[in-house]
Amino acid sequence: MPSVLSVKNLNVSLEDNSVLEKISFTLAPGESLAIIGPNGSGKTVLLKALLGLIPYAGEIRWAKNIKIGYVPQKIDADRHLPITLADLLQAKARVLELEEKECAQVCQIIGLSEKALQTPVGHLSGGQFQKGLIALALLGNPQVILLDEPTASLDQPSEEHVYELIHRLQKQYQLTVIIVSHDLSMVYHKIHKVLSLNKQMLSFGEPREVLSSKNLKQLFGASMEYYDHIHKKHDAKR
Repeated sequence: MPSVLSVKNLNVSLEDNSVLEKISFTLAPGESLAIIGPNGSGKTVLLKALLGLIPYAGEIRWAKNIKIGYVPQKIDADRHLPITLADLLQAKARVLELEEKECAQVCQIIGLSEKALQTPVGHLSGGQFQKGLIALALLGNPQVILLDEPTASLDQPSEEHVYELIHRLQKQYQLTVIIVSHDLSMVYHKIHKVLSLNKQMLSFGEPREVLSSKNLKQLFGASMEYYDHIHKKHDAKR
């Protein structure tokens, strides 16, 4: 099967400082990839390089005519700004020259209520706002979605709902998903491939291989716990 993404010997330097070195991996259509690592390891920089937003050396090759959606880690919304989710979706639809019905279809898929759509973005709950960002990323029918810690500012119930939504969309529409995440239990349960990153790629493969105690200890340098599908606790110190 041809890859949707091939990365070979990727290196990124910002302000003469090396941020990423010798990153190589491939991803097949419909697969999901989680990027994990400590703060400052280059996870967001890797996403920006994949999107072509920053200069890099090496090779990033996407499949021909690929469409990509992006959900950033955080957008600070002014509570006094009179812009609603509906306004944002309609503005992007106009830029992409989409029919109005495509906004309605995306909102139905995501489960955005009319009340949420008409609420100023600064007054939305964290979970509603994150669903809105995912809806924006889905406009235009992308085959790939990149998400940068989409649940970082959410409480646990909202975090679980957002991850369930992402997983459902990935399966239902055969999306290729690349997600930066700190939730190792979610990564173990719902992700096909994992890339552990600390400026260099330490490991890449299936969750049961990458999320070993030895690998996690090397990556984070401290105890990291998560639960597998039979609720067995894993601890990086073991």
